[in-house]
Formats: sequence, structure tokens, C-alpha cells
Amino acid sequence: MADCRARIARAAVTYARRVLQRTIGVGLLGVGWMGSVHSQAYCRVPAHYPDCGARARLVVAADEVDDRAREAVDRLGYARWTTSWRDALEDPQVDAVSICAPNYLHREMALAAAAAGKHAWIEKPVGRFPAETIEIADAAEAAGIVTAVGLNYRNPPAVQYAKQLIDTAALGELSHFRMQFLASYSANPRAALSWRFVRELAGLGILGDLGSHAVDLAQFLLGPIVRVSASSRICIPRRPRPQARAATHFALADTEAELGEVENEDWAAALVEFESGVRGTIELSRVAVGVEARYAFEVSGTEGAVSWDFERLNELEIHGATRTGDRGSTRVLMGPSHPDFARFQPGQGIPMGYDDLKVIEAARFLDSIANGSRCTPGAREIRAAAHVLDAIVRSCESGRWEDVASARTQMPA
Repeated sequence: MADCRARIARAAVTYARRVLQRTIGVGLLGVGWMGSVHSQAYCRVPAHYPDCGARARLVVAADEVDDRAREAVDRLGYARWTTSWRDALEDPQVDAVSICAPNYLHREMALAAAAAGKHAWIEKPVGRFPAETIEIADAAEAAGIVTAVGLNYRNPPAVQYAKQLIDTAALGELSHFRMQFLASYSANPRAALSWRFVRELAGLGILGDLGSHAVDLAQFLLGPIVRVSASSRICIPRRPRPQARAATHFALADTEAELGEVENEDWAAALVEFESGVRGTIELSRVAVGVEARYAFEVSGTEGAVSWDFERLNELEIHGATRTGDRGSTRVLMGPSHPDFARFQPGQGIPMGYDDLKVIEAARFLDSIANGSRCTPGAREIRAAAHVLDAIVRSCESGRWEDVASARTQMPA
């Protein structure tokens, strides 16, 4: 009887929330692959998070390439399209924007969104350089808007479960940390010299692209990083110029194409020291032949260890003592008992995918707008990562250990 009453009460709460749900008008700034991912994530929120406090209405999509902008109406479901992102921001029906444009547009778009009082879900790295990231984060907080940042590698149930094991001291006293964010998307020397390789347009190279993810994930798991010692390198110094206007770094250029200079780093690595005293390593690469998306970490303690790799998204390897006293590793497949998994799949071993991680972000963003609460990760978390990236850049230049500015004050309580 008690269980029945509890189920009825939960159903009543869910029904009430549906009735009271806010509708959030959304504008999309940048209709590329990530813009499509954001748009589909908004539309999937009601199916996976029926208790979310808000639902999205896709109002307007903006992209400087008119074919892409126009396609967003038929393919993604926006009510209208425009080639002017400012036009989208000025639309009174738009309450929030997704900023999915290239890095060189982040600052101008984000500052304009803050000034207009529009909530913003913005993809990393939030600007070209750490200084721009910090400026954007400060402006967003001063404006009082809700911000979400696309740091989606926090979201897999396996990562959330690893965080629980770390926080509850299930691993004992932490002793080692190792992280790799290695990709091969630019390993081919024929990969086109897209905007990602140009400092004025992209800013940092792999440090901004995957490094922002890696640093945020490291601090999410183990807390603030306070000192770093780092090195970086451009491994492929020249690449063929793209023929198409909107070519990406996945595009291969013609062998006869004119070559241009790569202006930002392909590879970087850092020794990092956490506030707790634990030290570890972070290695980043966009030119690692033999891997596709090895975004992985290992955390070791005196009583056990955990390891995770994005290429095996739904698995967590846990190492520890067995009941017989032997030591060994167990591969744990994620299931409904792990955070957020039951929102997407009914049984253990049925895999979640990358796009599901963005649905989690979309739900948190919309719910935070409805509730007037801070969204995590948001401006505060990406600012904390930017301070670490700034120290890494300084260390690459100086060849010395560098302190992370305001390490203790930039992390959330």
C-alpha cells in the first residue's frame, strides 16, 4: 500500500510539472554538426526527462551560409531562419541561445547574449584564448543569465559512477591520476587547413579543443589543479589550404593544393598538481595515429582504482580486492542503477551514445532556466578550466612549473 501511494504521489508530481512547464524559445547560432546535435537534444528532452521544468520551442536558426540556415527549418524544425546571428538574438520570442559557431565568434556572440539577457548554452572552449573565456564567464555571471557549457564528458553514467567512488573514498587515499585525450582527426597531413589550425580564428589548438574537456573532467573528478608543468608541439607544420568555404578539419584537401602554416599546437602534455597534493598527467593530441577518440582516465588509490575510456563509453573498470583477498579488475557495464542511465535505456549492457550526453546537458539547461538555478557545468566551471589552460600555456613558454591563478576561488563550492 505504501509503495502504491508513493507511485501515485510521484505520478502526481510529474503531471503537475508537465502542466506547469515553461516554454523556452530557442535561437541557434551556428547550424553545423554541433548545432544539429543541440537542436535534436532539445527535442528529445520531453521523452527522457518528462519531469524537466521547461520545454524548448525552436524559434530561429542563424548561420552565415544561407543553405545551412534554410535547411534548419525543414530538417531541424525551426520556425524560421536567418543569416544574421544578431537578428536571432534580437527576436523577442528567443529566451535562450545555443552558441555552436566557431571559436572566433564565441566572444562577440556570448557578450551580446549576456547584454540582451538571453540564457546561453555554449560549446567549449568558449572563446579563442583563456582570457576570452574568463571575460565571457564574468560577463555572463554579471548579467545573471543561466549558462551551460558543452563539457559533455562529465555526463556518461560511468564517469558519474567513478566520481561517486572517488568521493566516497571507495578507492582509499588517492595516489595517481592519468588522463589521455587523444584523437586522430588531423593525423593525415592532407587534412585541410581549416579555421581550427589558424590562431586568429581558433586561438589555441588541441589545448582549446580537447584540452578544455580534459582539464574540466580532471577537476570534476579530483578537484582544483593548482600547479602545472607542460610542453607542446606542432607535429605537422604545413597543411593544404581548403577549397570549400566551409571545409572542416575532417576534410582532405587535393594533393596539389597550396600549403599553409599550422599556427597552433597539435600535441601537448602536462604534469598537474591538484590542491589535494595528488599529482598526475594529462596528454592531448589531434594527430595520434592508431586511436580515434581515446578520451580516457585512470584514478588510483590505496584501496582500488577506476579507469574509463570514451571509446567504451558504457563501461567502467574497477580494480580492487575480492572477497578471497585476491586483487583484480572488474568490467562493470552501466545499467539503471547508475546515474541518468535509466532515462535512456531499460537494462544493463544496452549502450547509450554520444548524443544522449547532449540530451542530459539540454535537460539541465532548460531546468535551470525554469528554476532560476545555476547550471553545472557552466560559466564558473569553464572559467576554472581556462585558468588551468592559461597556466599550461605559460609553462609551455617558460619551461617551468607555473601556478594556476585563483585556483581556490574559481572552483564551485
